[in-house]
Amino acid sequence: MAAGRERRAEADTLTARVKKQWHRARVGVRRAAVDYFRGDGSDWIALAGLLLTIPLIAVATLANSVWFAPSALVLPIVAGGLLLRPASLLGLYAVAATALIVEAVQLGPYTEGASRVTPGVVLVVAAGGFFGLVVAQFRSRVGVPWRRGGTMLFDLRERIRVQSQLPALPSGWHREMSLRPAGGQSFSGDFVVAARTNGGRTLEVVLTDVSGKGMDAGSRALLLSGAFGGLLGSLPPHAFLPAANGYLLRQEWEEGFATSIHLVLDLDSGDYELYSAGHPPGLQLRAGSGKWEEKTGDGPLLGVYDGAQFDPVKGSLRAGDVLMLFTDGLVETSDRDIVEGIDRLTGEADRYVAGGFHGAAWHLIEAVAKDVNDDRALLLICREGPTAAATR
Repeated sequence: MAAGRERRAEADTLTARVKKQWHRARVGVRRAAVDYFRGDGSDWIALAGLLLTIPLIAVATLANSVWFAPSALVLPIVAGGLLLRPASLLGLYAVAATALIVEAVQLGPYTEGASRVTPGVVLVVAAGGFFGLVVAQFRSRVGVPWRRGGTMLFDLRERIRVQSQLPALPSGWHREMSLRPAGGQSFSGDFVVAARTNGGRTLEVVLTDVSGKGMDAGSRALLLSGAFGGLLGSLPPHAFLPAANGYLLRQEWEEGFATSIHLVLDLDSGDYELYSAGHPPGLQLRAGSGKWEEKTGDGPLLGVYDGAQFDPVKGSLRAGDVLMLFTDGLVETSDRDIVEGIDRLTGEADRYVAGGFHGAAWHLIEAVAKDVNDDRALLLICREGPTAAATR
């Protein structure tokens, strides 16, 4: 008991209490910083900093209005529009307006010389405040702070990229995918979901083209890629497209249709089934003849009507064969129909028959549809012969 009293006495010493308070303060500051970065905390730090900036600018303007123009007050106002909530922003505007009035009184009428508070300066500062308030109100309605919005968009882009990655294949197989959004954007209406099913013996790949392009279709593509990724492997292959069609119909989007092609490939035998929902045909290169054959199933667009049926086409990949799947942005434009586009694509692909298709997906899009203002996607599945596998 005596030892316990001694430990409690040590814990109650001034040094111990100071250490405890210091630890609590550090934890509190750390939590506040994390909350502020995530947009969950108070904006008083940013408000205090901007409120201190305004009198500094005003003093500098009164000291030398040639180098520090009265219109410099628009800088903290613009920064406030990006960092503050609307209620805090109004307080900042009140302080800025007061500083502008003080400058106008101290510098004198604008008719008596240059570098004074003119009606143009007032309009510039007022316009900056108006647009800053509009931005703050928009952020408040969306619920995404400026300092977090860029991180969220980066997060979404990375999720789409990860979901579009193809699983590793066993020896003797090669796969590659290239995706090119319209206009060089980061978001695309084309996406891929893939999985190894049936104990890893089967490769299932779904290539989908959502109506629209670029940023307009990116949000719907993100939603559908997550839903399709959950369905893939959870349902028998013949039930995937009917389930995807039902899911799309339930969304009731105004522009809610999509095309899709579903490959089910047996990695042991090379036999495959290809289901299509209004999608451009797949192309298979026969190594024996060197000719490309169109492979397409029978089925309507996704999201058009309920109860749609999707009938597959069957085929087999032998050593040296290549299967190529793509979206319509690669082969169809306003001045080129799909037949001409497919002929051009196969003509460019013939260049890679002798040397192999490693790295060909990106180059084929470059050669066939580099400047097309549409989303483009190309998927290659190659069954390599013994010579190619040994060389690699």
